[in-house]
Amino acid sequence: MQVTETLSEGLKHEFKISVPASDLDAKADAKIVDLKDKVRLNGFRPGKVPVAHLKKVYGRSVMAETIDQTIRDTNTQLFSERGFRLATEPKITMPTEQKEVEELLSGKSDLTYTVAIEVVPPIQLADFKSFQVEKPVADVTDVEVDEAIKRIADNNRSYSDKGEGAKAASGDRVTVSFKGTINGEAFEGGTGEGIQVVIGSNTFIPGFEEQLIGIGSGETRTVKASFPKNYMSEKLAGQDAEFETTATLIEAPQDAKIDDEFAKSLGLESLDKLKEAARERLVAEFATATRQRVKRALLDRLDETHRFDAPPSLVDEEFNLMWNSVKAEMDSAGKTFADEDTTEDKARDEYHKIADRRVRLGLVLSEIGEKNKITVTDDEVGRAVIERARQVPGREKEVWDYYRNNANALAQLRAPIYEDKVVDFILELANVTEKKVSREELYKDDEADKTAA
Repeated sequence: MQVTETLSEGLKHEFKISVPASDLDAKADAKIVDLKDKVRLNGFRPGKVPVAHLKKVYGRSVMAETIDQTIRDTNTQLFSERGFRLATEPKITMPTEQKEVEELLSGKSDLTYTVAIEVVPPIQLADFKSFQVEKPVADVTDVEVDEAIKRIADNNRSYSDKGEGAKAASGDRVTVSFKGTINGEAFEGGTGEGIQVVIGSNTFIPGFEEQLIGIGSGETRTVKASFPKNYMSEKLAGQDAEFETTATLIEAPQDAKIDDEFAKSLGLESLDKLKEAARERLVAEFATATRQRVKRALLDRLDETHRFDAPPSLVDEEFNLMWNSVKAEMDSAGKTFADEDTTEDKARDEYHKIADRRVRLGLVLSEIGEKNKITVTDDEVGRAVIERARQVPGREKEVWDYYRNNANALAQLRAPIYEDKVVDFILELANVTEKKVSREELYKDDEADKTAA
């Protein structure tokens, strides 16, 4: 075998490889001999088929199989000897001329091909014991518990009839019937009977609720509103519509009395039990926010301490995924880059930097996990699937079957579990100090959200 490196440019390499026809022939003959006791041909007793006849019948297919196996084995040996870790699948270029292919399959010519690869650079891991990580921690206050219960009460408030002659105001619940048209034509889904609309809840298309202010029971008015450009129905998206709307009932919201009876209406024993439940939920929410802030800070530290050239093809792939998603969202919302106070070139540059960071951090986390034998068990993935299934009551089996039959979906579940285990490993070594913060500080928006791995 002869190997010649024809390109070495950064992380890109290309090799021209030649394997003598005699080597291929020897390997193919060994496979033919191995077939002797396995094949059954008419006119021959088992194991008595002449090798020459087998070669005549199976020679081309065996040689094709031999060539394929030789390329895989040769590439594996080449990459291993040079210590290459591939960033992408190798690109192999074979002879394409008919005459060359025929001579190769008949064993008359050497196997000559090129293989182009892109490799992962060597990664020198930082000393994680030197990392200083601040952990923001917020205590749940009685005021926050009361506010949470007030939100629960608001979401479960009752309404009462405002009486004859009353007019609808913001916050009121109006029961309406309507018939919608676009350009004078009725459209599918544009008719409703006995529909309850809370003015100001923003549950209907923009502009609809506001035009119900001042309407009285039994009154009919024409409401004009436009469907959003990103509306779920493509036929209706961006369309201007008119709704002939009649109000049949005007109701005002009633303040719920927060007491034991209110708690019992929610399935709890008492107001104290409701407060306990609200506090537990807030504690869990704060813990999640703390985890996100700590993880973000740790990823920033990893980014700072691991600077190297990421494989361009991986960066391009990550960028394209993000860019296509961004463009689709903007097109759906009818926005331009000018609306975001930027230009397309600036946006592309920014997202390319984010893609580079994500790829580098992914490689660093992978390197840490590999060197420290961090793995994700099937049980851990199984628990993640169960958790996903619980999120869609009544469709658990559908979710389970989806993940069981979709390797890519399972890999997407496994990846964040692996990442979190690596993060936990680093945090065990790092110097983590707690800092008491308020709820507002804990949830403060951070631009680093955009660049987290």
